[in-house]
Amino acid sequence: MAANKKTGAKSGMTRSFLEVLNGNFLTRESAIKHLPFMLFLTLLVLSYIGNAHYAEKTLRESEKLKRNLKELRSAYITAKFDLMFKSRQSEIARAVENMGLKESITPPRKISIIKDDV
Repeated sequence: MAANKKTGAKSGMTRSFLEVLNGNFLTRESAIKHLPFMLFLTLLVLSYIGNAHYAEKTLRESEKLKRNLKELRSAYITAKFDLMFKSRQSEIARAVENMGLKESITPPRKISIIKDDV
């Protein structure tokens, strides 16, 4: 008897599965009653798929921005090093030597004005 119940349950389950595949379950009145719920489930599935695509797109953009930031950071460090090198006193003296300018040998003097003379 237990074997008959198992085969009966299997045949009922396979019959239900075949009705879903064939589309016969949609012709019943109970399917029309559950139509709003089916539409709601469809909307949930579509929003889930859309959310997954949006998350993947955002992740790809984030990775792209990280790579771009890494490149810009290395360019910044290179430019900073070049500026520090070119602003050294010896480099400036070498650059203005071609213009005929020379470094002053005498130290600068302070100019002071006495208020009594004015």
